[in-house]
Amino acid sequence: MNDTLEIVFGLLGGLAIFIYGMNLMSECLQKAAGERMKQILSLLTRNRVMGVLAGALVTAVLQSSSATTVMAIGFVSAGLMTLPQAISIIFGANIGTTITAQIIAFKISDYIYVFVFGGFIVNFLAKNERVKNIAGTVFAFGLLFLGIETMGSVMKPLASSPVFTNMIAQVADIPVLGVAVGTLMTLVVQSSSATIAVLQNFAAQAGSDGVTSILGLSGAIPILLGDNIGTTITALLASVGQSKDAKRTAIAHSIFNISGAVLFIWFVKPYAAFIQYISPKGAEVDVISRQIANAHTIFNITMTLLWIPLLGVMVKIVTTIIPVGKDEEKKLSVPRFLDKNVLSQPAAALQLVAKEILHCSGLVKTMLLNLKDAVKSQDGQALEEINHYGEAVESLHDEINEYLADLFSSGALTEQQAAQTAQLLYVLSDVDRMGSLSAELSHDMQQRKEKKHDYSPQAMDDLEQSLGYIEAMYADAIQALASGKLEKLEQTIQNREAVLDLDIEMRKHHMQRVSAGTCEKRLSVPFMDILHCVDRMGNSCVNLAEVALNQMNFTYFIGAGTEEK
Repeated sequence: MNDTLEIVFGLLGGLAIFIYGMNLMSECLQKAAGERMKQILSLLTRNRVMGVLAGALVTAVLQSSSATTVMAIGFVSAGLMTLPQAISIIFGANIGTTITAQIIAFKISDYIYVFVFGGFIVNFLAKNERVKNIAGTVFAFGLLFLGIETMGSVMKPLASSPVFTNMIAQVADIPVLGVAVGTLMTLVVQSSSATIAVLQNFAAQAGSDGVTSILGLSGAIPILLGDNIGTTITALLASVGQSKDAKRTAIAHSIFNISGAVLFIWFVKPYAAFIQYISPKGAEVDVISRQIANAHTIFNITMTLLWIPLLGVMVKIVTTIIPVGKDEEKKLSVPRFLDKNVLSQPAAALQLVAKEILHCSGLVKTMLLNLKDAVKSQDGQALEEINHYGEAVESLHDEINEYLADLFSSGALTEQQAAQTAQLLYVLSDVDRMGSLSAELSHDMQQRKEKKHDYSPQAMDDLEQSLGYIEAMYADAIQALASGKLEKLEQTIQNREAVLDLDIEMRKHHMQRVSAGTCEKRLSVPFMDILHCVDRMGNSCVNLAEVALNQMNFTYFIGAGTEEK
Protein backbone atom coordinates (compact mmCIF):
# COMPACT_ATOMS: atom_id res chain seq x y z
CA MET A 1 0.00 0.00 0.00
CA ASN A 2 1.46 3.39 -0.98
CA ASP A 3 1.86 6.24 1.50
CA THR A 4 -1.17 8.19 0.28
CA LEU A 5 -3.56 5.27 0.72
CA GLU A 6 -2.05 4.46 4.08
CA ILE A 7 -2.72 8.01 5.26
CA VAL A 8 -6.28 8.04 3.87
CA PHE A 9 -7.29 4.68 5.34
CA GLY A 10 -5.49 5.42 8.60
CA LEU A 11 -7.37 8.71 8.90
CA LEU A 12 -10.72 7.09 8.04
CA GLY A 13 -10.07 4.16 10.37
CA GLY A 14 -9.11 6.45 13.24
CA LEU A 15 -12.18 8.58 12.57
CA ALA A 16 -14.39 5.46 12.60
CA ILE A 17 -12.94 4.34 15.96
CA PHE A 18 -13.40 7.86 17.35
CA ILE A 19 -17.07 8.13 16.25
CA TYR A 20 -17.84 4.60 17.46
CA GLY A 21 -16.21 5.35 20.82
CA MET A 22 -18.11 8.63 21.14
CA ASN A 23 -21.46 6.99 20.32
CA LEU A 24 -20.78 4.08 22.69
CA MET A 25 -19.76 6.49 25.44
CA SER A 26 -22.99 8.45 24.86
CA GLU A 27 -25.10 5.29 25.14
CA CYS A 28 -23.34 4.05 28.29
CA LEU A 29 -23.46 7.48 29.92
CA GLN A 30 -27.21 7.68 29.32
CA LYS A 31 -27.74 4.28 30.91
CA ALA A 32 -25.44 5.09 33.83
CA ALA A 33 -27.14 8.45 34.35
CA GLY A 34 -30.54 6.73 34.51
CA GLU A 35 -33.06 8.88 36.34
CA ARG A 36 -30.65 11.81 36.54
CA MET A 37 -31.34 12.30 32.84
CA LYS A 38 -35.03 12.74 33.69
CA GLN A 39 -34.13 15.27 36.38
CA ILE A 40 -32.01 17.20 33.89
CA LEU A 41 -34.82 17.10 31.34
CA SER A 42 -37.27 18.43 33.93
CA LEU A 43 -35.18 21.62 34.02
CA LEU A 44 -36.34 22.33 30.48
CA THR A 45 -39.70 23.53 31.81
CA ARG A 46 -38.33 26.31 34.01
CA ASN A 47 -37.04 29.39 32.13
CA ARG A 48 -34.56 30.41 29.46
CA VAL A 49 -31.50 30.42 31.77
CA MET A 50 -32.35 26.99 33.18
CA GLY A 51 -32.99 25.87 29.61
CA VAL A 52 -29.46 26.87 28.62
CA LEU A 53 -28.02 25.02 31.62
CA ALA A 54 -30.14 21.95 30.91
CA GLY A 55 -29.12 21.97 27.24
CA ALA A 56 -25.45 22.13 28.23
CA LEU A 57 -25.81 19.33 30.81
CA VAL A 58 -27.78 17.03 28.51
CA THR A 59 -25.29 17.56 25.69
CA ALA A 60 -22.39 16.88 28.06
CA VAL A 61 -24.06 13.53 28.86
CA LEU A 62 -25.08 12.70 25.30
CA GLN A 63 -21.75 13.91 23.90
CA SER A 64 -23.63 15.28 20.90
CA SER A 65 -25.23 18.67 20.31
CA SER A 66 -27.01 17.15 17.30
CA ALA A 67 -28.73 14.59 19.57
CA THR A 68 -29.87 17.30 21.99
CA THR A 69 -31.10 19.48 19.13
CA VAL A 70 -33.02 16.60 17.57
CA MET A 71 -34.57 15.88 20.97
CA ALA A 72 -35.59 19.54 21.41
CA ILE A 73 -37.15 19.54 17.93
CA GLY A 74 -39.07 16.39 18.82
CA PHE A 75 -40.38 18.01 22.02
CA VAL A 76 -41.47 21.16 20.20
CA SER A 77 -43.16 19.11 17.51
CA ALA A 78 -44.94 17.09 20.22
CA GLY A 79 -46.06 20.20 22.08
CA LEU A 80 -44.06 19.32 25.21
CA MET A 81 -41.92 22.43 24.91
CA THR A 82 -42.46 25.98 23.70
CA LEU A 83 -40.37 27.52 20.92
CA PRO A 84 -38.45 29.91 23.26
CA GLN A 85 -37.63 26.98 25.57
CA ALA A 86 -36.35 24.86 22.69
CA ILE A 87 -34.16 27.70 21.41
CA SER A 88 -32.65 28.18 24.87
CA ILE A 89 -31.91 24.43 24.97
CA ILE A 90 -30.03 24.74 21.68
CA PHE A 91 -28.00 27.66 23.03
CA GLY A 92 -26.93 25.42 25.91
CA ALA A 93 -26.29 22.47 23.61
CA ASN A 94 -23.69 24.49 21.75
CA ILE A 95 -21.84 25.02 25.03
CA GLY A 96 -22.20 21.39 26.11
CA THR A 97 -20.69 20.04 22.90
CA THR A 98 -17.40 21.81 23.64
CA ILE A 99 -16.77 19.38 26.52
CA THR A 100 -15.59 16.77 24.02
CA ALA A 101 -12.93 19.09 22.62
CA GLN A 102 -11.80 19.97 26.15
CA ILE A 103 -11.43 16.27 27.02
CA ILE A 104 -9.50 15.61 23.81
CA ALA A 105 -7.05 18.39 24.67
CA PHE A 106 -5.76 16.37 27.63
CA LYS A 107 -2.63 14.40 26.74
CA ILE A 108 -3.45 10.92 27.99
CA SER A 109 -1.94 8.84 25.18
CA ASP A 110 0.16 6.87 27.69
CA TYR A 111 -3.00 5.62 29.40
CA ILE A 112 -5.19 4.79 26.39
CA TYR A 113 -4.79 1.03 26.65
CA VAL A 114 -5.33 1.12 30.42
CA PHE A 115 -8.77 2.65 29.78
CA VAL A 116 -9.54 0.20 26.97
CA PHE A 117 -8.41 -2.92 28.84
CA GLY A 118 -9.73 -1.91 32.26
CA GLY A 119 -13.10 -0.80 30.93
CA PHE A 120 -13.49 -3.94 28.83
CA ILE A 121 -12.60 -6.36 31.65
CA VAL A 122 -14.91 -4.74 34.22
CA ASN A 123 -17.75 -4.50 31.66
CA PHE A 124 -17.23 -8.17 30.72
CA LEU A 125 -17.14 -9.48 34.30
CA ALA A 126 -19.55 -7.17 36.13
CA LYS A 127 -23.09 -8.35 36.90
CA ASN A 128 -24.48 -5.05 38.18
CA GLU A 129 -25.99 -3.03 35.33
CA ARG A 130 -24.80 0.34 36.63
CA VAL A 131 -21.22 -0.93 37.04
CA LYS A 132 -21.31 -2.39 33.53
CA ASN A 133 -22.46 0.95 32.11
CA ILE A 134 -19.76 2.90 33.93
CA ALA A 135 -17.14 0.41 32.74
CA GLY A 136 -18.56 0.66 29.21
CA THR A 137 -18.13 4.43 29.41
CA VAL A 138 -14.47 4.01 30.40
CA PHE A 139 -13.92 1.50 27.57
CA ALA A 140 -15.55 3.88 25.05
CA PHE A 141 -13.47 6.75 26.42
CA GLY A 142 -10.34 4.73 25.68
CA LEU A 143 -11.57 3.94 22.15
CA LEU A 144 -12.24 7.63 21.56
CA PHE A 145 -8.61 8.47 22.35
CA LEU A 146 -7.36 5.45 20.42
CA GLY A 147 -9.07 6.87 17.35
CA ILE A 148 -7.46 10.27 18.00
CA GLU A 149 -4.04 8.66 18.41
CA THR A 150 -4.50 6.72 15.17
CA MET A 151 -5.43 9.87 13.26
CA GLY A 152 -2.50 11.75 14.77
CA SER A 153 0.04 9.09 13.82
CA VAL A 154 -1.02 8.92 10.16
CA MET A 155 -1.10 12.71 9.85
CA LYS A 156 2.57 13.18 10.77
CA PRO A 157 3.92 12.56 7.24
CA LEU A 158 1.63 15.32 5.91
CA ALA A 159 3.66 17.92 7.78
CA SER A 160 6.62 17.29 5.49
CA SER A 161 4.61 17.30 2.24
CA PRO A 162 5.19 20.59 0.33
CA VAL A 163 1.95 20.19 -1.64
CA PHE A 164 -0.10 19.78 1.52
CA THR A 165 1.64 22.56 3.44
CA ASN A 166 0.96 24.95 0.53
CA MET A 167 -2.74 24.03 0.60
CA ILE A 168 -2.88 24.58 4.35
CA ALA A 169 -1.15 27.93 3.97
CA GLN A 170 -3.95 29.06 1.63
CA VAL A 171 -6.61 27.99 4.13
CA ALA A 172 -4.75 29.74 6.96
CA ASP A 173 -4.44 32.97 4.98
CA ILE A 174 -8.05 33.04 3.68
CA PRO A 175 -10.48 32.72 6.63
CA VAL A 176 -13.55 32.32 4.39
CA LEU A 177 -11.90 29.29 2.76
CA GLY A 178 -11.27 27.83 6.22
CA VAL A 179 -14.95 28.28 7.14
CA ALA A 180 -15.96 26.51 3.91
CA VAL A 181 -13.57 23.60 4.64
CA GLY A 182 -14.87 23.20 8.19
CA THR A 183 -18.51 23.30 7.03
CA LEU A 184 -17.88 20.72 4.33
CA MET A 185 -16.03 18.40 6.72
CA THR A 186 -18.91 18.41 9.23
CA LEU A 187 -21.52 18.01 6.51
CA VAL A 188 -19.75 14.83 5.41
CA VAL A 189 -18.98 13.38 8.85
CA GLN A 190 -22.22 14.61 10.52
CA SER A 191 -20.40 15.23 13.79
CA SER A 192 -18.77 18.51 14.77
CA SER A 193 -17.04 16.75 17.69
CA ALA A 194 -15.36 14.37 15.24
CA THR A 195 -14.23 17.09 12.85
CA ILE A 196 -12.94 19.25 15.70
CA ALA A 197 -11.01 16.22 16.97
CA VAL A 198 -9.46 15.88 13.51
CA LEU A 199 -8.68 19.61 13.54
CA GLN A 200 -7.03 19.39 16.97
CA ASN A 201 -4.90 16.46 15.86
CA PHE A 202 -3.92 18.01 12.59
CA ALA A 203 -3.04 21.36 14.16
CA ALA A 204 -0.83 19.50 16.66
CA GLN A 205 1.47 18.41 13.79
CA ALA A 206 4.72 20.37 13.77
CA GLY A 207 5.98 22.31 10.80
CA SER A 208 9.55 22.30 9.50
CA ASP A 209 10.92 23.92 12.66
CA GLY A 210 9.49 21.16 14.87
CA VAL A 211 7.88 23.70 17.24
CA THR A 212 5.32 25.71 15.26
CA SER A 213 1.97 24.18 14.31
CA ILE A 214 1.54 23.35 10.63
CA LEU A 215 -1.80 25.21 10.75
CA GLY A 216 -1.60 27.65 13.62
CA LEU A 217 -4.46 28.88 15.79
CA SER A 218 -5.35 31.67 13.33
CA GLY A 219 -5.75 29.04 10.62
CA ALA A 220 -7.68 26.67 12.88
CA ILE A 221 -10.30 29.15 14.12
CA PRO A 222 -12.04 29.66 10.71
CA ILE A 223 -12.25 25.86 10.27
CA LEU A 224 -13.69 25.69 13.79
CA LEU A 225 -16.33 28.27 12.82
CA GLY A 226 -17.19 26.18 9.75
CA ASP A 227 -17.55 23.07 11.92
CA ASN A 228 -20.16 24.90 13.99
CA ILE A 229 -22.11 25.81 10.85
CA GLY A 230 -21.92 22.29 9.41
CA THR A 231 -23.40 20.67 12.52
CA THR A 232 -26.70 22.54 12.00
CA ILE A 233 -27.54 20.39 8.97
CA THR A 234 -28.54 17.51 11.28
CA ALA A 235 -31.14 19.71 12.98
CA LEU A 236 -32.47 20.94 9.64
CA LEU A 237 -32.84 17.35 8.39
CA ALA A 238 -34.57 16.33 11.65
CA SER A 239 -37.14 19.12 11.22
CA VAL A 240 -38.29 17.89 7.79
CA GLY A 241 -41.93 16.83 8.01
CA GLN A 242 -42.27 18.24 11.55
CA SER A 243 -44.39 21.13 12.81
CA LYS A 244 -43.65 24.76 12.01
CA ASP A 245 -42.20 25.33 15.49
CA ALA A 246 -39.87 22.36 14.97
CA LYS A 247 -38.62 23.91 11.72
CA ARG A 248 -38.19 27.25 13.48
CA THR A 249 -36.12 25.55 16.20
CA ALA A 250 -33.79 24.06 13.59
CA ILE A 251 -33.45 27.42 11.83
CA ALA A 252 -32.66 29.10 15.16
CA HIS A 253 -29.80 26.61 15.58
CA SER A 254 -28.45 27.58 12.15
CA ILE A 255 -28.83 31.30 12.80
CA PHE A 256 -26.98 30.98 16.12
CA ASN A 257 -23.93 29.35 14.54
CA ILE A 258 -23.95 31.30 11.27
CA SER A 259 -24.26 34.65 13.09
CA GLY A 260 -21.35 33.61 15.31
CA ALA A 261 -19.18 32.71 12.33
CA VAL A 262 -20.04 35.98 10.55
CA LEU A 263 -19.17 37.96 13.69
CA PHE A 264 -15.95 36.17 14.66
CA ILE A 265 -14.48 35.87 11.17
CA TRP A 266 -13.66 39.61 11.27
CA PHE A 267 -11.64 39.19 14.45
CA VAL A 268 -9.74 35.95 13.84
CA LYS A 269 -6.27 37.28 14.69
CA PRO A 270 -7.30 39.30 17.79
CA TYR A 271 -9.42 36.35 18.95
CA ALA A 272 -6.48 33.98 18.44
CA ALA A 273 -4.25 36.32 20.45
CA PHE A 274 -6.82 36.42 23.27
CA ILE A 275 -7.10 32.61 23.34
CA GLN A 276 -3.31 32.27 23.40
CA TYR A 277 -3.17 34.73 26.30
CA ILE A 278 -5.65 32.78 28.49
CA SER A 279 -4.45 29.30 27.51
CA PRO A 280 -1.43 27.36 28.87
CA LYS A 281 1.93 28.52 27.58
CA GLY A 282 4.50 26.38 25.79
CA ALA A 283 5.57 25.18 22.35
CA GLU A 284 2.68 25.74 19.92
CA VAL A 285 2.38 22.09 18.91
CA ASP A 286 2.05 21.13 22.58
CA VAL A 287 -0.65 23.65 23.52
CA ILE A 288 -2.64 24.26 20.32
CA SER A 289 -5.09 21.43 20.99
CA ARG A 290 -6.06 23.12 24.27
CA GLN A 291 -6.18 26.50 22.51
CA ILE A 292 -8.64 25.14 19.91
CA ALA A 293 -10.79 23.65 22.69
CA ASN A 294 -10.80 26.99 24.52
CA ALA A 295 -11.61 28.86 21.31
CA HIS A 296 -14.55 26.51 20.74
CA THR A 297 -15.87 26.92 24.30
CA ILE A 298 -15.51 30.69 24.49
CA PHE A 299 -17.07 31.14 21.03
CA ASN A 300 -20.22 29.29 22.12
CA ILE A 301 -20.39 30.92 25.57
CA THR A 302 -20.01 34.37 24.01
CA MET A 303 -22.73 33.75 21.40
CA THR A 304 -25.06 32.35 24.09
CA LEU A 305 -24.53 35.42 26.29
CA LEU A 306 -25.27 37.63 23.27
CA TRP A 307 -28.41 35.76 22.25
CA ILE A 308 -30.06 35.04 25.64
CA PRO A 309 -31.26 38.65 26.09
CA LEU A 310 -32.27 38.62 22.40
CA LEU A 311 -34.29 35.41 22.62
CA GLY A 312 -37.45 37.32 21.68
CA VAL A 313 -35.65 38.69 18.63
CA MET A 314 -34.59 35.17 17.62
CA VAL A 315 -38.20 33.98 17.95
CA LYS A 316 -39.36 36.90 15.80
CA ILE A 317 -36.72 36.14 13.15
CA VAL A 318 -37.62 32.47 12.82
CA THR A 319 -41.36 33.17 12.83
CA THR A 320 -40.77 35.70 10.05
CA ILE A 321 -38.84 33.11 8.02
CA ILE A 322 -41.59 30.55 8.64
CA PRO A 323 -44.68 32.71 9.15
CA VAL A 324 -47.60 31.81 11.36
CA GLY A 325 -50.29 30.03 9.38
CA LYS A 326 -53.12 27.66 9.92
CA ASP A 327 -51.51 24.25 10.19
CA GLU A 328 -53.27 21.46 8.40
CA GLU A 329 -55.50 19.63 10.86
CA LYS A 330 -54.06 16.27 11.79
CA LYS A 331 -56.14 13.14 11.49
CA LEU A 332 -57.25 11.59 14.74
CA SER A 333 -55.24 8.45 14.02
CA VAL A 334 -51.95 10.32 13.50
CA PRO A 335 -49.70 10.34 16.61
CA ARG A 336 -49.19 13.85 17.94
CA PHE A 337 -46.18 13.25 20.16
CA LEU A 338 -44.18 10.22 19.00
CA ASP A 339 -40.91 11.08 17.29
CA LYS A 340 -38.55 8.31 16.16
CA ASN A 341 -35.62 10.75 16.14
CA VAL A 342 -35.77 10.68 19.96
CA LEU A 343 -35.58 6.88 20.34
CA SER A 344 -31.87 7.04 21.19
CA GLN A 345 -32.72 9.09 24.31
CA PRO A 346 -35.02 6.76 26.34
CA ALA A 347 -35.87 9.29 29.07
CA ALA A 348 -37.16 11.70 26.43
CA ALA A 349 -38.87 8.97 24.38
CA LEU A 350 -40.80 7.73 27.44
CA GLN A 351 -42.04 11.28 28.02
CA LEU A 352 -43.44 11.33 24.50
CA VAL A 353 -45.06 7.90 24.95
CA ALA A 354 -46.76 9.00 28.20
CA LYS A 355 -48.06 12.11 26.46
CA GLU A 356 -49.36 10.06 23.51
CA ILE A 357 -51.15 7.63 25.83
CA LEU A 358 -52.86 10.57 27.53
CA HIS A 359 -53.84 11.89 24.10
CA CYS A 360 -55.28 8.47 23.23
CA SER A 361 -57.13 8.33 26.56
CA GLY A 362 -58.66 11.72 25.74
CA LEU A 363 -60.15 10.27 22.55
CA VAL A 364 -61.66 7.41 24.57
CA LYS A 365 -63.13 9.91 27.03
CA THR A 366 -64.81 11.69 24.11
CA MET A 367 -66.15 8.34 22.91
CA LEU A 368 -67.71 7.62 26.32
CA LEU A 369 -69.35 11.05 26.53
CA ASN A 370 -70.75 10.71 23.01
CA LEU A 371 -71.88 7.14 23.68
CA LYS A 372 -73.87 8.16 26.74
CA ASP A 373 -75.57 10.93 24.74
CA ALA A 374 -76.15 8.65 21.72
CA VAL A 375 -77.88 6.06 23.90
CA LYS A 376 -80.37 8.72 24.94
CA SER A 377 -80.85 10.36 21.52
CA GLN A 378 -80.36 7.30 19.29
CA ASP A 379 -78.51 9.62 16.90
CA GLY A 380 -77.10 7.54 14.03
CA GLN A 381 -74.53 10.19 13.08
CA ALA A 382 -73.23 10.31 16.66
CA LEU A 383 -72.87 6.52 16.66
CA GLU A 384 -70.94 6.71 13.39
CA GLU A 385 -68.64 9.34 14.91
CA ILE A 386 -67.93 7.03 17.88
CA ASN A 387 -66.91 4.25 15.47
CA HIS A 388 -64.58 6.73 13.73
CA TYR A 389 -62.95 7.56 17.07
CA GLY A 390 -62.67 3.84 17.82
CA GLU A 391 -60.67 3.27 14.64
CA ALA A 392 -58.38 6.18 15.59
CA VAL A 393 -57.78 4.73 19.07
CA GLU A 394 -56.95 1.32 17.60
CA SER A 395 -54.52 2.91 15.14
CA LEU A 396 -52.83 4.95 17.89
CA HIS A 397 -52.57 1.82 20.05
CA ASP A 398 -50.68 0.07 17.24
CA GLU A 399 -48.44 3.09 16.64
CA ILE A 400 -47.52 3.37 20.34
CA ASN A 401 -46.83 -0.35 20.57
CA GLU A 402 -44.59 -0.18 17.52
CA TYR A 403 -42.76 2.83 18.95
CA LEU A 404 -42.16 1.03 22.25
CA ALA A 405 -40.97 -2.06 20.36
CA ASP A 406 -38.44 0.14 18.54
CA LEU A 407 -37.41 1.60 21.90
CA PHE A 408 -36.84 -1.88 23.33
CA SER A 409 -34.91 -3.04 20.25
CA SER A 410 -32.61 0.00 20.44
CA GLY A 411 -30.98 -1.58 23.50
CA ALA A 412 -30.73 1.82 25.19
CA LEU A 413 -33.20 1.09 28.04
CA THR A 414 -32.00 0.53 31.58
CA GLU A 415 -33.75 -2.11 33.72
CA GLN A 416 -35.74 0.60 35.48
CA GLN A 417 -36.79 2.20 32.19
CA ALA A 418 -37.82 -1.22 30.86
CA ALA A 419 -40.05 -1.66 33.94
CA GLN A 420 -41.55 1.79 33.35
CA THR A 421 -42.22 0.85 29.74
CA ALA A 422 -44.09 -2.27 30.89
CA GLN A 423 -46.26 -0.05 33.13
CA LEU A 424 -47.03 2.26 30.23
CA LEU A 425 -48.04 -0.74 28.12
CA TYR A 426 -50.34 -1.94 30.91
CA VAL A 427 -52.12 1.44 30.97
CA LEU A 428 -52.27 1.53 27.17
CA SER A 429 -53.91 -1.89 27.02
CA ASP A 430 -56.77 -0.79 29.31
CA VAL A 431 -57.22 2.50 27.44
CA ASP A 432 -57.40 0.58 24.17
CA ARG A 433 -59.84 -1.92 25.70
CA MET A 434 -62.12 0.95 26.77
CA GLY A 435 -62.04 2.29 23.23
CA SER A 436 -62.76 -1.12 21.70
CA LEU A 437 -65.67 -1.80 24.06
CA SER A 438 -67.13 1.66 23.41
CA ALA A 439 -66.92 1.08 19.66
CA GLU A 440 -68.46 -2.38 20.09
CA LEU A 441 -71.42 -0.91 21.97
CA SER A 442 -71.85 1.80 19.38
CA HIS A 443 -71.71 -0.72 16.54
CA ASP A 444 -74.35 -2.90 18.22
CA MET A 445 -76.66 0.07 18.78
CA GLN A 446 -76.18 1.13 15.16
CA GLN A 447 -77.07 -2.33 13.85
CA ARG A 448 -80.21 -2.51 16.00
CA LYS A 449 -81.24 0.92 14.77
CA GLU A 450 -80.74 -0.04 11.10
CA LYS A 451 -82.81 -3.22 11.58
CA LYS A 452 -85.42 -1.24 13.53
CA HIS A 453 -84.98 -3.54 16.52
CA ASP A 454 -84.98 -0.84 19.16
CA TYR A 455 -84.55 -1.52 22.85
CA SER A 456 -87.26 -0.21 25.11
CA PRO A 457 -86.96 3.33 26.59
CA GLN A 458 -86.64 1.81 30.06
CA ALA A 459 -83.69 -0.32 28.93
CA MET A 460 -82.03 2.75 27.40
CA ASP A 461 -82.54 4.74 30.61
CA ASP A 462 -80.84 1.99 32.64
CA LEU A 463 -78.00 1.76 30.11
CA GLU A 464 -77.53 5.53 30.10
CA GLN A 465 -77.25 5.54 33.89
CA SER A 466 -74.72 2.70 33.81
CA LEU A 467 -72.61 4.44 31.15
CA GLY A 468 -72.71 7.60 33.26
CA TYR A 469 -71.01 5.70 36.09
CA ILE A 470 -68.44 4.29 33.64
CA GLU A 471 -67.66 7.71 32.16
CA ALA A 472 -67.13 9.18 35.66
CA MET A 473 -64.94 6.25 36.73
CA TYR A 474 -62.78 6.51 33.62
CA ALA A 475 -62.42 10.31 33.86
CA ASP A 476 -61.32 10.09 37.51
CA ALA A 477 -58.83 7.29 36.83
CA ILE A 478 -57.22 9.11 33.90
CA GLN A 479 -57.14 12.38 35.87
CA ALA A 480 -55.33 10.57 38.69
CA LEU A 481 -52.80 9.11 36.24
CA ALA A 482 -52.23 12.48 34.57
CA SER A 483 -51.94 14.59 37.74
CA GLY A 484 -50.99 12.18 40.53
CA LYS A 485 -54.00 13.38 42.57
CA LEU A 486 -55.70 10.32 44.07
CA GLU A 487 -58.59 11.92 45.99
CA LYS A 488 -61.35 10.72 43.64
CA LEU A 489 -60.18 7.13 43.28
CA GLU A 490 -62.16 5.97 46.30
CA GLN A 491 -65.28 7.19 44.51
CA THR A 492 -64.14 5.25 41.43
CA ILE A 493 -64.09 2.00 43.41
CA GLN A 494 -67.52 2.81 44.87
CA ASN A 495 -68.87 3.48 41.38
CA ARG A 496 -67.69 0.02 40.37
CA GLU A 497 -69.94 -1.47 43.04
CA ALA A 498 -72.79 0.70 41.79
CA VAL A 499 -72.27 -0.58 38.23
CA LEU A 500 -72.36 -4.18 39.45
CA ASP A 501 -75.56 -3.56 41.42
CA LEU A 502 -77.10 -1.79 38.45
CA ASP A 503 -76.08 -4.66 36.15
CA ILE A 504 -78.06 -7.12 38.28
CA GLU A 505 -81.04 -4.75 38.38
CA MET A 506 -80.91 -4.22 34.59
CA ARG A 507 -80.94 -7.95 33.91
CA LYS A 508 -83.88 -8.41 36.29
CA HIS A 509 -85.78 -5.47 34.79
CA HIS A 510 -85.20 -6.77 31.27
CA MET A 511 -86.66 -10.18 32.12
CA GLN A 512 -89.65 -8.49 33.72
CA ARG A 513 -90.19 -6.42 30.55
CA VAL A 514 -89.91 -9.53 28.35
CA SER A 515 -92.52 -11.24 30.54
CA ALA A 516 -94.77 -8.19 30.27
CA GLY A 517 -94.23 -8.01 26.47
CA THR A 518 -92.70 -4.52 26.50
CA CYS A 519 -89.29 -5.84 25.31
CA GLU A 520 -88.71 -8.26 22.45
CA LYS A 521 -87.52 -11.69 23.52
CA ARG A 522 -85.04 -11.91 20.62
CA LEU A 523 -83.20 -8.84 21.94
CA SER A 524 -82.34 -10.57 25.21
CA VAL A 525 -79.02 -12.05 24.01
CA PRO A 526 -77.68 -8.81 22.42
CA PHE A 527 -78.82 -6.81 25.46
CA MET A 528 -76.98 -9.20 27.79
CA ASP A 529 -73.92 -8.78 25.55
CA ILE A 530 -74.18 -5.01 26.05
CA LEU A 531 -74.31 -5.47 29.82
CA HIS A 532 -71.27 -7.72 29.63
CA CYS A 533 -69.41 -4.97 27.71
CA VAL A 534 -70.32 -2.42 30.38
CA ASP A 535 -69.11 -4.85 33.07
CA ARG A 536 -65.75 -5.24 31.30
CA MET A 537 -65.46 -1.46 30.95
CA GLY A 538 -65.91 -1.15 34.72
CA ASN A 539 -63.09 -3.66 35.25
CA SER A 540 -60.76 -1.66 33.00
CA CYS A 541 -61.57 1.55 34.89
CA VAL A 542 -60.72 -0.17 38.17
CA ASN A 543 -57.45 -1.47 36.63
CA LEU A 544 -56.47 2.10 35.70
CA ALA A 545 -57.39 3.34 39.17
CA GLU A 546 -55.28 0.62 40.80
CA VAL A 547 -52.28 1.57 38.65
CA ALA A 548 -52.63 5.17 39.86
CA LEU A 549 -53.02 4.00 43.48
CA ASN A 550 -49.77 2.06 43.11
CA GLN A 551 -48.03 5.42 42.64
CA MET A 552 -47.55 5.06 38.88
CA ASN A 553 -48.63 8.42 37.43
CA PHE A 554 -47.63 10.27 34.31
CA THR A 555 -46.35 13.37 36.11
CA TYR A 556 -43.20 11.28 36.57
CA PHE A 557 -42.71 11.35 32.79
CA ILE A 558 -44.23 14.62 31.62
CA GLY A 559 -43.59 16.89 34.59
CA ALA A 560 -45.83 19.61 35.89
CA GLY A 561 -46.04 21.65 32.71
CA THR A 562 -44.18 23.24 29.84
CA GLU A 563 -44.95 26.92 30.19
CA GLU A 564 -41.97 29.24 30.49
CA LYS A 565 -42.00 31.37 33.61
